[in-house]
Amino acid sequence: MLRSSQPLTGPNRKRCREDEMLLGTVLDEGERGFIIDTRSAQAAKQARMTGGGTEPKSSYPQWKRLHWPLERGRPLQESFIKLVEACNDASINMDRWLSRLESSRWLSHVKAALSTACLAAQCMDREEASVLVHGAEGTDTTLLVTALAQVILDPSCRTLGGFQGLLEREWIEAGHPFHLRCARSAYSHARLKQEAPLFLLFLDCVWQLSRQFPFSLEFSERLLLTLFDNAYASAYGTFLCNNEKERRESTHSLWAWLNQPGEKTKYLNPLYSHNALVIWPSVEPQSIQLWQGLFFRWIRSPQYLDEAWAEIQRLLEGN
Repeated sequence: MLRSSQPLTGPNRKRCREDEMLLGTVLDEGERGFIIDTRSAQAAKQARMTGGGTEPKSSYPQWKRLHWPLERGRPLQESFIKLVEACNDASINMDRWLSRLESSRWLSHVKAALSTACLAAQCMDREEASVLVHGAEGTDTTLLVTALAQVILDPSCRTLGGFQGLLEREWIEAGHPFHLRCARSAYSHARLKQEAPLFLLFLDCVWQLSRQFPFSLEFSERLLLTLFDNAYASAYGTFLCNNEKERRESTHSLWAWLNQPGEKTKYLNPLYSHNALVIWPSVEPQSIQLWQGLFFRWIRSPQYLDEAWAEIQRLLEGN
């Protein structure tokens, strides 16, 4: 699996021999690969007017381009805001709340992200083909798809340590602009142009996987909630700034804190059992659920859930 930004072909359809050679070396003679573009065909076409574009078939004959558009900017942020507002409005009845949930389109974004990740995983697992994923800059929906595909395919990415390594590699070192995307959250009256909850969408998708495969992920929901909190407000430097260059200042690592013996056990899934198989999530509407542990966490006490997990842990340790 590869990831990149869009090719800079521009309106004159410029070629880059180095790019063509690089992708050519990935495939042997007779093999084929898939390019998954997370923009719509129309958006990719419009990008040529500002210097971007797509891979011409004539220059990349062994690669087949597939467009699976994912929202990444203002529409995604507005969806997040609408969902949070609905979840915190205790005055509406159930029918009205369900209507507002649907109109927020948040679960549609979750489904789209999982579907695209499954496509990438299927190309690799079932077609045994190489996959290149990109959108525009390659630091938003691109990372969402590549990271999710690896959780689906690779059991090592479902362990606590492996998942931390995945985040470091696919989000932090890959240059996801956390400072811009997670500047204010959905509770701010400000509407910043570049804010968008891409990382939250990823965490939500991982939660969907953990719900559908409760024994296959070594970490628990508490880890995902902690990562969400630290992406928006943290005493650690792991999610600070927009790239590694800006993050050069000496700061404490979130991972060093999480991996302390006294802390680590809090984030483990007591039901975990190593699963070497690929986990294929269902993306049917009835299978995608609202992440209540996050979106209802301030209006619904987690006391009973915490007590249940503690009892499960106690019983397992007793055996």
